[in-house]
Amino acid sequence: MDHQGEFRRAALELGIPGDEISRFSQHLRLSIGLSVGGGTPVGQFGGLPRLPMGMKWPSAGDIPLPLLLSVDCGALPRVDGFNLPADGTLLFFVNQEMDHEDSSGRHARVVYVPDGTETAVAEAPSSKCVREQLAVSAALRADLPLWLQEGDEDWHEFWEDLEWEDMSPFQQQLIRYMERDLPHLDELRALADDLWPSGASIVIGGYADDEVINSIAEQTLAGREKAGKLPAIPIAKWNSHLEEEKHRLTSEWISLASEARVYEEYYTSFVIRHDDLAAARVDKALAMTNFEAP
Repeated sequence: MDHQGEFRRAALELGIPGDEISRFSQHLRLSIGLSVGGGTPVGQFGGLPRLPMGMKWPSAGDIPLPLLLSVDCGALPRVDGFNLPADGTLLFFVNQEMDHEDSSGRHARVVYVPDGTETAVAEAPSSKCVREQLAVSAALRADLPLWLQEGDEDWHEFWEDLEWEDMSPFQQQLIRYMERDLPHLDELRALADDLWPSGASIVIGGYADDEVINSIAEQTLAGREKAGKLPAIPIAKWNSHLEEEKHRLTSEWISLASEARVYEEYYTSFVIRHDDLAAARVDKALAMTNFEAP
């Protein structure tokens, strides 16, 4: 289905100029929301995985990793620009408590099983690595970068606390862009949400979680400094450089799967580069587990 065309036609009916619709659409991504029940099953939370014959249950050393989610790629809605495998199964394993404490990535794993692979339901090494099994259905949802979202208090408070003259040229550029080139931003956001409402337990695709992109950006900038590819960044200018690097990385990385935040629970985000996903190199995915505290 031509989702961009659907959005454009609906926006034109609202009287929004075509060039502004095109600018907004460059930032609009559709993602796939997974929720318990509600429609045709496309996968499951928890339970036991179907693994290729002879494959051992993914583990970190001698500690088996619980199955967080498995999805049938062929049953998911297709999204332009999101190069998810056309068929086969994606399985996401993670020990959330240990992944939260250890940033090495060894406590999370993504496995892709192509269609036609001989598989069997794996026998659990321990009851501790089996979560409750729940069937999930899928629906499209709209996703925007953090700086274009409505109501992200932390991000907007950061900008509102800055005087214009204290902003970096990049920060001023973003503000000018929103005010000058997207005068109907509120209407466009509302239309996208009406067509593809948000809300899901896990989201596949869309923009990578800000905390993950922030971590990648910090490591990237620090690595460039250490290698001498970038002059030392003054502490006072670090945040503006970080924002610019995060902005660049949103075109390089995409969310593979991201759990919704639930009060006093762990939630995990898996991200991957576009080119790695296109080549089904899901073992290149990075995971980060956080805890939603008061």
